[in-house]
Amino acid sequence: MTEPVIAGKQPIAIDVEAGKKYFWCACGRSAKQPFCDGSHKGTTFTPLPYEADKNRKVFFCACKKTGNSPMCDGTHNKL
Repeated sequence: MTEPVIAGKQPIAIDVEAGKKYFWCACGRSAKQPFCDGSHKGTTFTPLPYEADKNRKVFFCACKKTGNSPMCDGTHNKL
């Protein structure tokens, strides 16, 4: 598996908490999108850590094609 699975074509809005670390699914196989559940095992993918700098709503990429991982950059609009 060299290309990630497209888990969705819309960003996933999450309310994050300051100081908390989140692990974004980079492979697209996780059943707990946008976060890792270990489904990448046996692939070349690893989850990407994201630490929230403040309490706020962020938009995690679901298409896995963003150029600003793990945040959505609108790439899904071109798929």
